[in-house]
Amino acid sequence: MTQVKPGSTIGIIGGGQLGRMMALSARQMGYRIAVLDPTEDAPCTQVADYVITAAYDDIEACKQLASLSDVITYEFENIDEEASKQLTEVSDFPQGFKVLGMSQHRLKEKQAISELGVPVAPFAAIYTELDVEPAFDAVGLPAVIKTCRGGYDGKGQMVVRSKSELTEAVASLLRHGELVIEALIPFEREISVIVTKSRTGEMKTFPVAENEHKDNILYRTVVPARINKETEEAAIELAEKLAEGLDVIGTLAVEMFVKQDGSLLVNELAPRPHNSGHYTIEACMTSQFEQQIRAVCGLPLGSTTLLSPAVMENILGEDIEPLFDRLDKLGPVSLHLYGKKDAKHKRKMGHLTVLGRHTDACINVLEKLWMQTTLH
Repeated sequence: MTQVKPGSTIGIIGGGQLGRMMALSARQMGYRIAVLDPTEDAPCTQVADYVITAAYDDIEACKQLASLSDVITYEFENIDEEASKQLTEVSDFPQGFKVLGMSQHRLKEKQAISELGVPVAPFAAIYTELDVEPAFDAVGLPAVIKTCRGGYDGKGQMVVRSKSELTEAVASLLRHGELVIEALIPFEREISVIVTKSRTGEMKTFPVAENEHKDNILYRTVVPARINKETEEAAIELAEKLAEGLDVIGTLAVEMFVKQDGSLLVNELAPRPHNSGHYTIEACMTSQFEQQIRAVCGLPLGSTTLLSPAVMENILGEDIEPLFDRLDKLGPVSLHLYGKKDAKHKRKMGHLTVLGRHTDACINVLEKLWMQTTLH
């Protein structure tokens, strides 16, 4: 089995904050970093040894990345299929395109999850306006309409509660391509499980995290999740079943809904490190980013033991100014900023993490930090 030893160069497709945190973990372990991203001075490029500024579907740029790298990974899903195939042919690209291709298309993702016998909300495909009536019959209302491709942090989707809203939403979103409609299921809380499967076949999961959203953007992650032992074990079992069944290599984040009766529905997958796993940097023996590096390099996976209860909160563009006014109040709060130049509204600029005896104590620390501000 291939093992990529420290001193080698890891190529990362994508120069955002996930790539940056992967690169920082890899550097700590003795690796060099090459990154491909279309944006100059992207977060990961600031900590890389080699930078290729080019589009993700630029085949020659992908070949250049391959020539510089001993192994290649990625930090986000929207990688061109043809470029991925080229990388598979000319480089060590253990994750390949199979899981990527599935996760790029919401309908294919739902179908793949269902085929493994993992529960999801009722869903149906909408290719034309003629599909509205059968989709309504299959799913009912209320529902959420999503574009099959693209979209994140709530983009490319609309909640509908009447047939007229359904018709309007389909007419609006169909111009972006085919759609998937999903039943809007009442739930008690949202959780996520991050599971990592190495190229050697070894697999480990991180503690179950509980996620709170504002405006469809992850606001806060609480660990351990406030769920009972049975639900926790069931969530881990589902995540591992998906990682095994989809033949994942590397990291898979599995977002789930916990229903009122404690049962689970899988909402979305992300075949990469995930925002809800940032707490692992301080709170676990091994971070999700180091684990990703270990997995693609064929090293033994690290311990995922939780060292302390933790709470992570995202820092958005509108939070930067009030945060900078309160740097003297940070105290026990760990600050991570991603090196993004422009603090745009709702743009993820960094995150804060607090460790404590219990999660309520962690939340209290963060609330005191933001006290007297109205933006967070």
